[in-house]
Amino acid sequence: MARLRENVPHDPRRKAPSVRDVTSWLTRHPDRLTEDQAQQLKTIQARCPALDRTAHHVRAFAEMNDRQGKHLDQWIVSVQADDLPALHTFVTGLGQDLDAVVAGLSLRYSSGAVEGHNNKIKMLKRQMFGRANFDLLRKRVLLAAQGRP
Repeated sequence: MARLRENVPHDPRRKAPSVRDVTSWLTRHPDRLTEDQAQQLKTIQARCPALDRTAHHVRAFAEMNDRQGKHLDQWIVSVQADDLPALHTFVTGLGQDLDAVVAGLSLRYSSGAVEGHNNKIKMLKRQMFGRANFDLLRKRVLLAAQGRP
């Protein structure tokens, strides 16, 4: 056994990161990456210049979330100047309701709380599907609105 252990490398090769891993690294703030994750991401970006440019655009868009919607036009122009079809599709979608996107990136108002309540009601509805009548569903929704389980 000792001879076999000597022949096996002590530092096993690490497995390649999944697409989900790389996506989460790209969308996460760089300060929140471990040194190993940052190094792996840097290596991947060095091998794929298109991914490096995409990461740059994604981070620039994320920085606009701090009430900087006025910079959206400049961001759109820089994305369209680059040859990144996936981001071009995203920009086209933004352009369909540009005023709302600029307002969402600029104003301090948020519909997050309302969306949270909608999510909770939909979850209750899914849990209750086929189990009881509307009266019980109504009661659970009202109890959830009051903060009770």
